[in-house]
Amino acid sequence: MSRSLRTVVALAAASAAVLSIAGCSGSKSSSDSITLYSGQHEQTVTALVKDFQQRTGVSVNVRSGDEAELANQILSEGDATPADAYFAENPPALNLLEGKNKLAKVDDSTLSAMPAGVSSDKGDWVAVSARSAAFVYNTGKLQAAQAPTSVKDLATPAWKGRLGVAPSETDFAPIVSRMITASGVPATRAWLQGLKDNGKVYESNEDLIAAVDRGEVDGGVVDHYYWYRLREEKGEGNIHSALSYFAQGDPGALVDISGAAVLASSKHQTAAQKWLAYLVSQPAQQIIATSESFEYPLVSGVTDTRLTRSLQDSGPIAKASDLGDGSQAIELMQETGLLS
Repeated sequence: MSRSLRTVVALAAASAAVLSIAGCSGSKSSSDSITLYSGQHEQTVTALVKDFQQRTGVSVNVRSGDEAELANQILSEGDATPADAYFAENPPALNLLEGKNKLAKVDDSTLSAMPAGVSSDKGDWVAVSARSAAFVYNTGKLQAAQAPTSVKDLATPAWKGRLGVAPSETDFAPIVSRMITASGVPATRAWLQGLKDNGKVYESNEDLIAAVDRGEVDGGVVDHYYWYRLREEKGEGNIHSALSYFAQGDPGALVDISGAAVLASSKHQTAAQKWLAYLVSQPAQQIIATSESFEYPLVSGVTDTRLTRSLQDSGPIAKASDLGDGSQAIELMQETGLLS
């Protein structure tokens, strides 16, 4: 699913499709039912919702779509939004809603279940899982030692015609935001122009990683889990790509989180808070650790043994408040023509 960034700065005009989750019962009272706007991976959310319903008796109606579109839909709907809870893949969309005072405070017991410093500074949303940015390269075109150690290298002439980029993915804006913080706006603008000059643009990370694997381009920046999903789909012996990671401290060495929130306008606060508490529980984190998402669980003692690089080795999780709402990153990408 492509998670377009173009709607982060403009209200989405169309509603996302409603995904009915098996097990929702119309016979239950409205106090036992919540509506979830979810931009997270649908297969994982389906498994989480099924388990949550069985454990709590609370029905969850899921509206699944682009996380940015859903955030902007909430803003468009205002206090009349049917959403009780929101689940996002990246901090900027959560920060956007937080900045508009659309989120309720998360229960302290839920926040305390997560490592310190990874959730909202204000306590308005809670971290659920993590992912790491990575460089995927074609193993027929590059050796591991030739992979770039800095994301800045990708804007140099050496990468002209060899690079793939997916700037409309919401995963990409946080890297741009980190570049702005590290190097300033002029340098980031020049870097984005270099990526535009060097790269072939793809609509989604799925398209990008498939292009790298077949040798259409030499490499590109993605979140780590796209490669693991490709490996599972094609089989370990049938892929022609590998992951490399940027040096610690580089803007491309980004580890950030997915998170969830309760809407301040929700009329089902208790049930919605139960959903957040469930997401940070051991059973939910175990589902995340074994799901098709290939994300990092955050609860101590739960790991995804399929991942060859641990969360600890990936580096510190970025402070979500430093990533902002993504608007400045998007403006620069539009200004340089990398994003239309």
